[in-house]
Amino acid sequence: MSYIAERREEEKERRRGEILDAAESLYAKQGWEAVTVDQVARTARLSRALVYIYFSDKDDLLFAIGERGLKLLHQRLSAALKTPGSGRDKVDAIGRAYMGYSLEFRHFFDFCSRFQSHEVSSTPASNEEACHQAAEAVMDVVVQAIEVGLADGSISPALVREPRLLAMSLWAFTHGIVQITIAKAGDLAQRGVPPQVFSDYAFELVRTMLRSSLA
Repeated sequence: MSYIAERREEEKERRRGEILDAAESLYAKQGWEAVTVDQVARTARLSRALVYIYFSDKDDLLFAIGERGLKLLHQRLSAALKTPGSGRDKVDAIGRAYMGYSLEFRHFFDFCSRFQSHEVSSTPASNEEACHQAAEAVMDVVVQAIEVGLADGSISPALVREPRLLAMSLWAFTHGIVQITIAKAGDLAQRGVPPQVFSDYAFELVRTMLRSSLA
């Protein structure tokens, strides 16, 4: 690739990054429903037409933001996977890492909620496909923790028909814990249950469910 071509590619990546930075900032501040392409263009100090050169529509832009969020989540969960202890300890650490990530980055958690209810397109565009690949990489981390638990005996093999099926079930359970902790924090407090107590109880419930009779 020539020097001029390299400079053009660098400029394209820089502008794409500026658009994503602007869109993500607006998403975090006001929620995705309130974000418009015009706002993104103004925040990025670019023309609306230029935004559409990089992203076909608002959904395409959302998938690109989501890929960012899922890659960050992968980093957090990969770090949790290195937690000392049994495979069951690692699963617990991963669940708590997802909780921390969701509380710190509410817009990324919102994206995860949207993504879970999204029906995969038959011919996904590049940003959507990249998002699905990032999500699979996240799930792979959970599968690794389960496989460690099966190997060391801390997770009961009777529960595991297939590690990915258990990983998906744990993901759904953990996502629900986080969702209730965030959305119902006030209701929980009124019932005399601090959100932290609720989440700790729920994670301990998962630990008990996974426990092998030998652990």
